[in-house]
Amino acid sequence: MKAVAYELERVRSVNDAWSALARDEFYKAIAGGQSLGAMLNLRLAQPERLIDLDAIAELRASTVQGDELFLGAMTTHAAIEDGKVPDVTHGMLAHVAHGIAYRAVRNRGTVGGSLCHADPAADWVSAMAVIGATCDVVGPHGTRGVPAEQFVRSAFEPDLNPGEILAQVRVPRFSANARWSYRKHCRKTGEFALAIVTGVVDPDRGIERLVLGALDGPVTAHCGPDLYARLADPAARAALLDASESGLSYERRAWHGDLLASVVADLGAKQ
Repeated sequence: MKAVAYELERVRSVNDAWSALARDEFYKAIAGGQSLGAMLNLRLAQPERLIDLDAIAELRASTVQGDELFLGAMTTHAAIEDGKVPDVTHGMLAHVAHGIAYRAVRNRGTVGGSLCHADPAADWVSAMAVIGATCDVVGPHGTRGVPAEQFVRSAFEPDLNPGEILAQVRVPRFSANARWSYRKHCRKTGEFALAIVTGVVDPDRGIERLVLGALDGPVTAHCGPDLYARLADPAARAALLDASESGLSYERRAWHGDLLASVVADLGAKQ
């Protein structure tokens, strides 16, 4: 099957991008195209016009300002994997990037494109939520910051209004004593995850955060300083899964349970 006929418009600034998208609800932005390209060929997406963001240099810029990394939405997974982006997470960003699909996909796929596609099984959806990142959205009504854990409203539904684009992701700097763990279950290498569990403990910032991914959207658990100590108890882990994954199959619950136990062990070992 081939894509339906569509027009392609290449824009060169963020303002041009949201202005073009605001002209018609059937216009759609294309970033890396690693997910949208397949959807076009299967005719799951049938836009009248694609707004190509590839030539917008400011969307590829990544700088550290104060205690935040300003990560351009068009930054590729490969750029993060290869260390071309400043590391403010003690290697977590590079680790997540390295595990995405295959190198050919990582060369073209982008952080912003992945988040806006809003596939719950995509790595950046869960990773940015557990990191506590903020998505800066630009559109006809200005700029607004959306916490990453709220950016994916539900499966394939990002928090983007007509005419808006994701310009950058603000990633907070981890303190020297921060610890992280990221684990996922795939049937084979390169596939989207069937289960994701990831956690961050940053005692200097008073943060303990856990995310269960590959669900309808990222499920985030915030707790006090005893979160991972309590989850060392298998019964506490089972209770968390019961509360977070009601209605899911036994197999998927088991995958999340195994990953949760591994994440708790990882973070305990790093203390």
